[in-house]
Amino acid sequence: MTTIVHRIAECHNIAARLPREAVIGLVPTMGALHRGHGALFEEARRRCSVVVASIFVNPIQFDQNSDYDFYPRVLKDDIAFCTAHGIDNYIFAPQENEMYPGPQQVFVEVGEVSEHLCGRTRQGHFRGVATVVLKLFQIVQPHLAFFGEKDYQQLAIVHRLVRDLNIPLKVVGVPTVRESDGLALSSRNRRLSPRQRVFASCLYEALLAARQAIACGERSPAAVKARVAEILSSVPDITLEYFDLVDPDTIQPVDVVNGPVRAALAVWIGETRLIDNVLCEPAGLPIEYRKNHSELRHGPTKLVDHVSFGM
Repeated sequence: MTTIVHRIAECHNIAARLPREAVIGLVPTMGALHRGHGALFEEARRRCSVVVASIFVNPIQFDQNSDYDFYPRVLKDDIAFCTAHGIDNYIFAPQENEMYPGPQQVFVEVGEVSEHLCGRTRQGHFRGVATVVLKLFQIVQPHLAFFGEKDYQQLAIVHRLVRDLNIPLKVVGVPTVRESDGLALSSRNRRLSPRQRVFASCLYEALLAARQAIACGERSPAAVKARVAEILSSVPDITLEYFDLVDPDTIQPVDVVNGPVRAALAVWIGETRLIDNVLCEPAGLPIEYRKNHSELRHGPTKLVDHVSFGM
């Protein structure tokens, strides 16, 4: 039976009562759950004896009040989703005044990995993410925490947070879950009109074009960016916020593609902002590298030669 917890003190009491041998897994979410979250839950259930799903729309990570105001809040549906996906332990669903009983004066800043990509355009976003994640780690006291690779920069930031602050837990990245046309699952997808939803599939097509170019020998980030811009410029209703090739660990842009990189982008489709990324690697990397990167083992392998979106 699923236990719904709303108070931090309740979480602490539950943690104190668990057997010493219990392995606690945390899946932090902001609700509006979908199959991507389901994959996180499944991985958590596979690795842990106790799974806690948190559902909290974190106000301090939104750089626009309108984005926060319109973020979907469907707690009843989310609880049903968790139960259907085997979260038969605990759901932590606090109110805002429980997590932030007064003005927050202490924040977590994660430097280098938060500087580029979304960090350039969403001021304060990753400070808010790192702060609430640390709060959740303190409240739930998990042994493992599960995050999706779709928000890859966030995943890199949490890895750095845990490493630099000596937090005794393991961060587990779970491969991106996609629709049949490649669109990464996101709570924001429900905001797209039917017309916009058709166009949204071009994000993945553009990323696959970048991956193919690199696999075929392209080493110039400028050339790869030009190819991606060409694809996206042919699609109505899409405005490119950024596309970049970054080091997978530091999230710093690369000048030359000499090793594996993350191709990452953010676009606006009407009033909806979507992000996505894929791992790209030049030909000839050692087999050991391939074995250690989940997306290359589990992710889609479709490559494109040309993409055209016309009306």
